[in-house]
Amino acid sequence: MTNVTVKTLIEKIEGEAELDFTFNQGKIEDVKINFGFYRGIEEILRGHDAWDALVITPRVCGICNHAHLIAAVSAIENGYENAGLKIDLTSKAKAIREFTLSCELIQNHIKWLYMTILPQLEKHAGAVSEENYAIKATYLASTITKALAVFAGQWPHSSYAIPGGVTCDPTHLDVMQAQTLVDESIKFFEEVVVGLSLDDYLSIESISNLDQIQGDLGKLLHLMLANHMGDKGYSHDRFIVFGDCILSKPGRSVITNVTNVDISRVLESEQEGTVAKAVTYKDKFYEVGPLARGMVAKTPLVRSLHKRFKDSVLSRVFSRIHEVALLLDYSKSLLNNLQLDEVSCVLNADVRVHDFDGVGIVEAARGSLIHKTTVRDGIITKYAIITPTQWNLGNSTNGEQGIAIEGMIGSSSIEEATFIFRTFDVCSVCTTQ
Repeated sequence: MTNVTVKTLIEKIEGEAELDFTFNQGKIEDVKINFGFYRGIEEILRGHDAWDALVITPRVCGICNHAHLIAAVSAIENGYENAGLKIDLTSKAKAIREFTLSCELIQNHIKWLYMTILPQLEKHAGAVSEENYAIKATYLASTITKALAVFAGQWPHSSYAIPGGVTCDPTHLDVMQAQTLVDESIKFFEEVVVGLSLDDYLSIESISNLDQIQGDLGKLLHLMLANHMGDKGYSHDRFIVFGDCILSKPGRSVITNVTNVDISRVLESEQEGTVAKAVTYKDKFYEVGPLARGMVAKTPLVRSLHKRFKDSVLSRVFSRIHEVALLLDYSKSLLNNLQLDEVSCVLNADVRVHDFDGVGIVEAARGSLIHKTTVRDGIITKYAIITPTQWNLGNSTNGEQGIAIEGMIGSSSIEEATFIFRTFDVCSVCTTQ
């Protein structure tokens, strides 16, 4: 085939996307990504009270809603501090926010593994099993979400985080309940996902020891290696992180060198043929997400994978499942050290700042999530949300292809390309919010 264009609708993602593939000599030469639906959350927010963002923004997504809440409350707190009101969150409030966000990332990662990656890889490899992956996904995702709900009150679309802290005031019994649920989640991860104790798994720092991994992750590794996924999906090998969390500090990694980042150098741009905006840093595309966090944080196992397989499908997929182990271990530590005698919120309900500009940044499951708010006389005059999928799924700009597009170019089939596409865990609803 020479210069043949094929349109493909991508389903089984959050929302829908259309990919226009151009083939040349049997290989994909170019791809255009089209998100066709737009909801206008940013426009809806204009004219609302500043705190309404705490209720509206979690509705952007039913999967990463908690990340949007934390980004929104962080934007307000940042704005308050920019206006001169100092906010010192207690360690209790910080730990609860980090715990609930960690739970959301875990459930997101595990559903992606069992509902998307494993079944899609088996289909691509012609090795479809009779495993009920939906049951496995539901079990671990629901268990860890119950732990989240102990503090957040509900999931999805909770609004328990407020400027100055959180609204919950957990008891020792609440913490014990959450600990039991985390322990149950760890047991599932050990027995089903990796076939190792959590401590033994976390002690692995080199790809030379990957053969120790069993369970479903071991099966996934075998399938990826057998189908050469360590040699596919290469992109620009540039990574960026803007959030500050247990998984990584802010920074960007280029050729394994890590440097600082400046939020002012982030640029959104309109794209033809899609309602999604592309995002660049200093006019270049950077990958965000678990692989980016591992590279910026210099996580030993992720760096070892990257040294051998670069920014391939294998590195990208494995890095995400590796975060489940890191987050489970961290969640248990947060609960064990939670200071229940501290106050939950340091601001009185009647303390308000009426004029401010704030930025909130959170590391969501798919990567860096940025909220920017401008408030005058207590009313939102401008609200901007930059989602992780925007970073990874931009079309070409300034002569450079977007991250996912670069990864798909060179594929010999639509099936292979769409699998690569899904390894970025595409979220249409966040992208077109």
